[in-house]
Amino acid sequence: MIEIKNLTKKYGKHIAIDSISFSIKKGEIVGFLGPNGAGKSTTMNILTGYLSATDGTVTIDGFDILDNPVEAKRKIGYLPELPPLYTDMTVREYLDFVYDLKGVTEDREKHIKKICDTVKITDVLDRLIANLSKGYKQRVGLAQALIGNPEVLILDEPTVGLDPKQIIEIRSVIKQLGREHTVILSSHILQEVNAICERVIIIDKGHLVAGDTPENLGKSISNENKFQLRVAGDERSILDALEPISGIKYIKSLGRKEAGSIDFVVEAEPNVDVRPLIFNALAAAKLPMLSLQTMDMSLEDIFLEVTNGATSASTMPDIANEEIEFIEPVSGKAVQTEEGGSDNEGNL
Repeated sequence: MIEIKNLTKKYGKHIAIDSISFSIKKGEIVGFLGPNGAGKSTTMNILTGYLSATDGTVTIDGFDILDNPVEAKRKIGYLPELPPLYTDMTVREYLDFVYDLKGVTEDREKHIKKICDTVKITDVLDRLIANLSKGYKQRVGLAQALIGNPEVLILDEPTVGLDPKQIIEIRSVIKQLGREHTVILSSHILQEVNAICERVIIIDKGHLVAGDTPENLGKSISNENKFQLRVAGDERSILDALEPISGIKYIKSLGRKEAGSIDFVVEAEPNVDVRPLIFNALAAAKLPMLSLQTMDMSLEDIFLEVTNGATSASTMPDIANEEIEFIEPVSGKAVQTEEGGSDNEGNL
C-alpha cells in the first residue's frame, strides 16, 4: 500500500532523513516512532506531499507522491498534531467545506453522516468549533481526514492534550478505523502505540533503526527467556519440584507477595518452552500454580535500546540493592534467594 525507498531529505548540510526505506501493507496499523528531531515529522510531511524529498521515492497504492500528487493524495487522510480547523465555522459548515475542497463525488449527506457517526460528533454538528472541547476538536479533525474515504490515514499525535477518558475514546475510534483503513500513527505515548498498533517503525537521527512487531523486536534485542511465577506452598517444596526440569537456567525467589504463596523469576534456555513442564511438575507435587507471566521487553525498553538510550529495568524485578552471584550447582542451575544469597546444595 505504501512504499518508501531510499528517502532522503537535506536542509543545506543538515540531513534530516538519510536513505530510509520501508513498506506498509494494506490494512495495517503501524506506529511511527522516534525521539524529538529524529525525522518523524519530515518523513510524514513528505509522505503527505507537504514537502518534497531530496532523493528517493514515496508511492501510495502505486501512485508516486511527486509524479502523481493528485492521485496519491486522494488516497491519504491526514490529521496533523494541530487539527486544521476553522473555528468560526460550525462543525457542519466545516465538513461541507472540506467535502467541496476535496472534490468528493459520493452523496454528501450520507457520506458526512457516516463519518460523524463513526467519530461520534453527530450531537455537535451545529455548534461552533471554537466552543468545542479539545476532545471534540480532535474528533472533528479526524472527521475531515476521513472525508473522501481515503485508504490511508496518517495521524500525528492524535491524543495529545486529551484527558484520560478522551484518550480512551479516540483510541477506540482509531482501532475501529483500522478495520477499513491503513493507519500510520505517530505518538510519543508508547503505551498508546502498544495498545493500538500491530507493528512499529522506529527512526533515530534520520536513520531507520527498527521495524517489526514489538514482540519480535524484543526477541531480537534480548535472548532472555524469562517468566514470573506465583505458586501456593512453601519455598523449599516448590524449588524441589522445579529443580529436575530440563531447560531452566536459574530460579530466583522474590519472596511472599500474596498470603500462602511465593513468587519466582524463572529463566529458561533460549528457544526452550518450559511452561508445560513447570505446570506438570507443580501439579504432580500438588502445588497450585496461581500465575505464570512472560517478562518480555516493553515497547519503552525497545525504544530506549534501539535509539541508544539506557535500557529500562522495568521488565526486571527490583534487585538494584542486591549482590547477585549465580553459582553453578551439580544440577546445572542456580537459585537466587530473596536476600541475594545463593542456595547451592546440589538441589534447588
